[in-house]
Amino acid sequence: MHIHPLITDSETLAQLCERLARSPFIAVDTEFMRENSYWPDLCLIQIADESEAAAIDPKADGMDLTPLLNLLVNNEDVLKVFHAGGQDIEIVHNLTGKTPHPMFDTQIAAMALGQGDQVGYSNLVDSWLGITLDKGARFTDWSRRPLDKRQIEYAIGDVTHLSKIFPRMLEKLRKTGRGAWLDQEMERIAEPSNYVNEPEEVWQRVKIPSRKPEVLGRLKALAAWREREAQNKNLPRGRIVKDETLADLAAHPPKVQPDLARVRGLSGSWAGNDIGSRMMAALEAAKPLPASEMPSRDDRKPGLGREGALVADLLKLLLKIRARDANVAPRLLARTEELEMLAAGNRKGLAILEGWRFEQFGSDALALVEGRLAFAVRHGKLVMTRAESDEES
Repeated sequence: MHIHPLITDSETLAQLCERLARSPFIAVDTEFMRENSYWPDLCLIQIADESEAAAIDPKADGMDLTPLLNLLVNNEDVLKVFHAGGQDIEIVHNLTGKTPHPMFDTQIAAMALGQGDQVGYSNLVDSWLGITLDKGARFTDWSRRPLDKRQIEYAIGDVTHLSKIFPRMLEKLRKTGRGAWLDQEMERIAEPSNYVNEPEEVWQRVKIPSRKPEVLGRLKALAAWREREAQNKNLPRGRIVKDETLADLAAHPPKVQPDLARVRGLSGSWAGNDIGSRMMAALEAAKPLPASEMPSRDDRKPGLGREGALVADLLKLLLKIRARDANVAPRLLARTEELEMLAAGNRKGLAILEGWRFEQFGSDALALVEGRLAFAVRHGKLVMTRAESDEES
């Protein structure tokens, strides 16, 4: 494989992208920093096919990333291969409003091949190529310039290894007949809405004990205000106001701006500055949370009573058994929220009741909640048994 020197000019990048546009697939990775910003600071992009690889410096003077971004989001003929690509996809979405497509994630593929729920990249490389990675540059400052040789070699290695692993993975998936299992998952992670932070929805991530509509309404207004402030200033949301302070303000709102000087977690200057004024305006405009938006009393078990929770636990045990038998990661077969919805009596819109998931797990899950399946121990191994009436039918 030909490894290019670090690409720092638009013409060389355009020529590379023109060649890669004729490849059946490309491996993609990014290096970024986000400790001190709301938006991830893109510092390096690595890309490879089976014959060549390069690292691209997006911070180079005059660098035009348009050919690369077009290759990622507008070229449907080239498969884009990532490993645990969520944050890489987020960066592309921030730049284009689109996500790479079509795409393949080797971490998800590893789930279908029995390598666990979230196999790390180092373990993936070790298991497929027998190579132990040097992790020394893992926590480097990628924003520093110039990048040294070791940093660049480390970064390019991520895609050169990936470009060798992907064809082997694909071949094994074809042999096992599990390639089709991944289609739905790949489309799910490529859905652009996954990478949009809607300010009006972020309140749901803030922990607060109260269930009073007026308190939750204030929390929603404050969280949306903070999200917009963080976006506009490009600062981590916690640098604006921490979650616990936000929850305290929602539960015990100050009557006037000078009261902010007595709020734990806020600087005394908020009592008279512009940001304090904007926060007070958000509080004053807050309305009680409508009943349609009220969270369930236990988000983990929506609609479940005590007996329903026990049924959900049995479904989780069944999932472990079926995943073991199929040598597949449990999370690829079913998610916890789906099991709890099934236990609560919901049958609509559940992925486990459709397609290959129904064949591998959903049919048994349905039989269990309907009393047609039971647990048994045979030769020291936990197995499932059909009820006699079910076996006869």
